[in-house]
Amino acid sequence: MGTRHLARQAERQLERHGDGDSLFFEDRWYTRGWQAEQAARFGAGLTGLGVRPGDRVVVLMANCPEVLVTYNAAWRAGAVVTPLIFLVSEEELRHALADSGAVAVVTTPEFLPKVQAAAAGVDSVRFVVVAGADGADGAHGAHVAHVAGGAQVLGFAEVAAAAPGGIVDAADDDLAALLYTGGTTGRSKGVPLTHANLFWCGSSSHSAPGADGLTSTLMPLPLAHAYGLLVTCVGMHAETPQRSILMRWFDPAGWLKLAQQHRAQRTTLVPSMIQMLLAQPLEEADLSALVVVSSGAAPLAAEVREEFERRVPGAAVYEGYGCTESASIIASNPLGARRVGSVGRPVPGCTVQIRDDAGQVLPVGEDGEICVQSPGVLSGYWQAPDATAAALRNGWFYTGDIGHLDEDGYLYVVDRKKDLIIRGGFNVYPRDVEDVLLTHPAVAQAAVVGRPDPRLGEEVVGFVALREGAEVTPDDLVAHARDRLSATKYPREVRVVPAIPLTSVGKLDRKRLRTLINEEGADPAS
Repeated sequence: MGTRHLARQAERQLERHGDGDSLFFEDRWYTRGWQAEQAARFGAGLTGLGVRPGDRVVVLMANCPEVLVTYNAAWRAGAVVTPLIFLVSEEELRHALADSGAVAVVTTPEFLPKVQAAAAGVDSVRFVVVAGADGADGAHGAHVAHVAGGAQVLGFAEVAAAAPGGIVDAADDDLAALLYTGGTTGRSKGVPLTHANLFWCGSSSHSAPGADGLTSTLMPLPLAHAYGLLVTCVGMHAETPQRSILMRWFDPAGWLKLAQQHRAQRTTLVPSMIQMLLAQPLEEADLSALVVVSSGAAPLAAEVREEFERRVPGAAVYEGYGCTESASIIASNPLGARRVGSVGRPVPGCTVQIRDDAGQVLPVGEDGEICVQSPGVLSGYWQAPDATAAALRNGWFYTGDIGHLDEDGYLYVVDRKKDLIIRGGFNVYPRDVEDVLLTHPAVAQAAVVGRPDPRLGEEVVGFVALREGAEVTPDDLVAHARDRLSATKYPREVRVVPAIPLTSVGKLDRKRLRTLINEEGADPAS
């Protein structure tokens, strides 16, 4: 058995910390022992249903303890977890099921109809397991005996009624997870990650300076996603017992209540969530225990960070950076030594270089493509040799992100390479324009894309959503940007919309905006 086997590492952590409350979810604490026993039982149940080493098991669930149990159970059975965020469309789910050749799906009741529809006609899917099928906590799920689209549907507790099983051997370079990219620039690609990749992800994240000093974390982000794997793997290396407060899904008022109730010291958010929290009465809440707000997945506007920290004086927002292909982690800001505007230093074991279009390394301070080497980087995309050849060159992963390093090794992410707007031969980074639009007091959200222009090649177009009760004209916003940006950068057109569309992981959905940019009167958020 490989020394980095994730299920074996989970067992070592249980032996190290012993039993005890570790996960709070919907008015109940779950112990480390309960989670371990459920994983041993559910893993044995999967094996009994015919899951074999290397088989892919899709996890598409609302947040609940069974997400983490399923990860560990699948690894115990030698299977490969394929987490999919529950917001994926039926078409996206069908693509992932077919492309991965998944044999099973683990889901929650509200997504069962979508799973059934997507699995219809995908011959590899043999059964679907539903957690919480009785509407309770999933530990007592009722038997759900029927067949849909050729796949048998079973209750989670029914499968987990098996006697606890052992751990199937797996080598360090055997697959542990098959994730799918967000597909913001095309059809999503499969990202295979090994036990060694994910073991390193947890170890390096844990060993980043100051990472282990806090023990109470409020978690509103989707666990059935790359983030959930990161959380799982980091927890396997914690030196002190951790207590996590899990939200089924994010809502600002619920977050505020739980943060106070549990004296949360740390929370993990994306920028769109932080913006939503600014509409809450933060000053009236007791958030004195909150020290660290981790922000990732998308750039955070300086104005949003400053307002949050002003209204929650004891908390500091720490940006980090990673991607699916790097096992979710590349850089993080050290606790107590953050550099505002930066995503931090590369984590231990990770090397970052900035390269130009010819692949030459650029000097400190110059913008170019962020390239990464680390034990967490994938060896190649799933069944996609052309994509692999484009992204992996001479042992370096080319992220497609633009950024630079400063003299102290802190990394600054500027934008996505594919989002770059070239206007009249000049490079315009959307984030530069968005940050300026966000300085207008009426603007709550902003997104910028390029539209084809016969004379300049591309023109800069801004979309904004306004703060509640605010009023401003598009011409006023154009003028605001013109006063603060060069003539090559400012948007000649700004559209006021009800809401800025976001992807399933909270990033600006520029692809959606591009498809609508010439459709007069279209609602980008629809």
